[in-house]
Amino acid sequence: MPTVAGARAFRRFCTPSLSSHRALDHDLLVERSRFHLRSAQRVLVPTVAGPVQTFTLAPVEPQIGASVLLVHGWTGEASFMSAPADFFRRRGFRSVLVDLPAHGDCQRSRASLFDCARAVADVAAVLGPFDIAFGHSVGALAALVAAGGLAPMHRKAEFAGLVLVAPPDRFQDVTRRFGTEGGLDARGQRSFERRLERLARRPIAAFTGGRLLTEADRPALIIHARDDAEVPFEDGARIAAACGRAELMAVDGLGHRAILYAPPVARAAHGFATRVLAERRAVRR
Repeated sequence: MPTVAGARAFRRFCTPSLSSHRALDHDLLVERSRFHLRSAQRVLVPTVAGPVQTFTLAPVEPQIGASVLLVHGWTGEASFMSAPADFFRRRGFRSVLVDLPAHGDCQRSRASLFDCARAVADVAAVLGPFDIAFGHSVGALAALVAAGGLAPMHRKAEFAGLVLVAPPDRFQDVTRRFGTEGGLDARGQRSFERRLERLARRPIAAFTGGRLLTEADRPALIIHARDDAEVPFEDGARIAAACGRAELMAVDGLGHRAILYAPPVARAAHGFATRVLAERRAVRR
């Protein structure tokens, strides 16, 4: 039955712990990564998707009065963003990391991209304002949906600029790959995607990085590794080409995950953030 197959696929798709992209050494990575947040201030933030845990790293002197919100990818958690968060913290930024719904310390087990985007917007409203959103993979898409503020969002997250690391472009490519891996036929695939569209209140095909970035209307730096085996480099290149306010930084040998721990990536993100802040301050004068 296509309807039954679609329902099963939907439940599995929205359960990060069941994802085939979850690292085999996930628990070890969590143990190592959480060590770096031991001194962070923990705040449980209520969101429309349920309460989410946040971690704030206070800036090292000199403080510049700027903040960055870091959003991890699917199957990840806040601690996986600790390397770029610390880089920004050491340069005067307040860094805030969030466990997205169904990730990290969050008690719920299921969530969609749209739940994650709503949680990002609510965290931005409660703990902001934030100058920069720094998102990885599906977390970059969640930040884009939140920054655009259109359906299915209940509010818009106001960021001055966006750093998008290894972002997928077409969300429908993600759902189609998932369906192929799960052996869905055409009718089962459509049943699965209809469930997502009911949540999105828009066609799945509307969720492309280029379109979302245009809706957000913010400058963006897209950083993508040419050897990314999970989200093809072409995705980041398409997003950059679709929006005149985006710039693309290509890197080599960093794949999909190691890219978060590479100093050149953190330096580029910080340099972009500094330029965005300087341009905004110049306009206000």
